[in-house]
Amino acid sequence: MSFLLQEVNQQVCFLTLHRPDKLNSFNRDMSLQLQAALDECKSDSIRCVYLTGSGTAFSAGQDIGELVGENKIEIKKILSEHFNPIILRIRKLEKPVVAAVNGVAAGAGANIALCCDVVVAARSASFIQAFSKIGLVPDSGGTYFLPRLIGWQKASALCMLGEKVSAEEAERTGMIYKVWDDTLFAEESKHIAYRLAALPTKALAYTKRLLNMSLHSSLEEQLGEEDVFQQRAAATEDYQEGIRAFLEKRTPRFKGK
Repeated sequence: MSFLLQEVNQQVCFLTLHRPDKLNSFNRDMSLQLQAALDECKSDSIRCVYLTGSGTAFSAGQDIGELVGENKIEIKKILSEHFNPIILRIRKLEKPVVAAVNGVAAGAGANIALCCDVVVAARSASFIQAFSKIGLVPDSGGTYFLPRLIGWQKASALCMLGEKVSAEEAERTGMIYKVWDDTLFAEESKHIAYRLAALPTKALAYTKRLLNMSLHSSLEEQLGEEDVFQQRAAATEDYQEGIRAFLEKRTPRFKGK
């Protein structure tokens, strides 16, 4: 059974978590299907990835049903085989990933969204680090990304108290990029993905790699890496097209090369 909808349009791969009756909570099948789809997005024919959820939720995180009963899956396996590989695939994918948070994003669902390159939300959406409510710690990169997005004190309180954060507060605190009214959300969030797909793909990939490096580099190291990747960007066809378009006062037509 497929728990992930997949469609490609204008070089954007639209991935939709599809367990609406379970608020798109992750079971093993959906986790592995998302990993496989992200691997397919390495293709040069894809220039942006758009991740969202079916129905009223983005994702409620881990399906608790898999944690209990005779066929329960151990948490170590869930992290090492389900969630951690998803986070690493998103961060290593050399093209932008847009998280379009259409409803509640809780637990691992919230942290998968927050590890993406551009996070946007419908006004009715919300984010919650729900782990402490069942005696667990934030996983799926929550303790890594959240303090860097909103600061140590705010992140610490949200992780420990497990309070729900509205989309508007998430935007105000810098947790996410932008919020739109629900009626405009689908159109505006897809427009972001199409814009990214039309930009110079290699430059965006190099930007993503530099941002990843910045999380553990000194200033001197980062300046050196910027030098390296700027030279690589300047050697691309898209750079030449960008210069020509600027001089000719026209819109550039980037090819991702």
